[in-house]
Amino acid sequence: MTTIYLIRHAEAEGNLYRRIHGWYDALITDNGFRQIAALEERFRDIPVDAVYSSDLYRTKTTARAVYLPKKLELRTDPQLREIHMGDWEDRTWGEIRHFDLEGITRFNRSDPTWRAPNGEDLADVGSRVAQVIRRIAQAHPDQTVAIFCHGTAIRQALAQLRGVAPQDWCTLGHSDNTAVSKLTWDGADFQIDYEADASHLDPSISTLSRQSWWRKDRKAEDVNLWYRPIRWEEEKALYLEARREAWVSTHGPDISFDGGGFLAAAEQDLSRSPWGVTVAMAGDAAAGVLQVNTERYREEGAGYIAFCYIMPERRDQELGVQLIGQAVSFFRPLGRDKLRLRCAPYNDRAQHFYKKYGFVKVGEEQGSRVPLDIMEKYIGYER
Repeated sequence: MTTIYLIRHAEAEGNLYRRIHGWYDALITDNGFRQIAALEERFRDIPVDAVYSSDLYRTKTTARAVYLPKKLELRTDPQLREIHMGDWEDRTWGEIRHFDLEGITRFNRSDPTWRAPNGEDLADVGSRVAQVIRRIAQAHPDQTVAIFCHGTAIRQALAQLRGVAPQDWCTLGHSDNTAVSKLTWDGADFQIDYEADASHLDPSISTLSRQSWWRKDRKAEDVNLWYRPIRWEEEKALYLEARREAWVSTHGPDISFDGGGFLAAAEQDLSRSPWGVTVAMAGDAAAGVLQVNTERYREEGAGYIAFCYIMPERRDQELGVQLIGQAVSFFRPLGRDKLRLRCAPYNDRAQHFYKKYGFVKVGEEQGSRVPLDIMEKYIGYER
């Protein structure tokens, strides 16, 4: 009898930033590393003979919970990847909901006729991953194997192994990050002992406990942002008011606000990229502003966030981290492996927010009218 532990990867950028990551190679979040530690403890006394994962960073990193403590080789297989989301890759769930409501509704309902534009459908990924699981089981008779995979891929593979009819895929549940399913193989058939068990996760580090999209009884939808370049001439006043509110709430009314200087800097950033100033949208309404500078710190391999702002009525909804995700998606293709920004040391709310999501102080701005810490977050693939 062969035992298979099928394990979803730890919390990754897409889970946190609310972006669509199928084959996009996302990083594990700080909370994801806490989940990996909990998973390692779960498997501490479970004998394992072999470890496999998809070839994506988030599964390979999660697999460290098992193969490193047990001194095993990690074997990777691209056929264990998540569903390929085609043209939806690294776009936000909010953008797809806004521009392709019919498509995302069909995906969320596990409609068997849905296919990612230029990508895979649910049957594709289920068949692909189920075949790999079967092949691995056949290669390890009477052994125990851990396989690290992805949420939709695991869901659809188990549906195929259980013989769930396509019209019933909509009844299948969703698994938390690092959730474990246990299968046994008798040489001919699989038996599923349990599915999507995340009992090793404290609620404080569970990903699903902080989100509502998966709940059938949810009272409100999660707010997933989408982004568009600012319409400068008609929205210049919106930008200036955001800058003014941020300045006064941080530094108080006694230090003069240099609106002209901020407008000039924004126009310079827009001259380098139409995404130099971006409006974050919640549905049809503006929810925030993100300003990026492609030149500052370029020689040091860092991308500079000049302004990261959520409008007052949208605060306390944990939306700011989605703007950080947009900055990552803007700068990473430019080859930047760090994000930098400036934050007043007495802005306790902002300091707490940036530190929570991985920024650390690396210096202090010189020659500024107000004290400013230079803060940095690493966004590269080695940790």
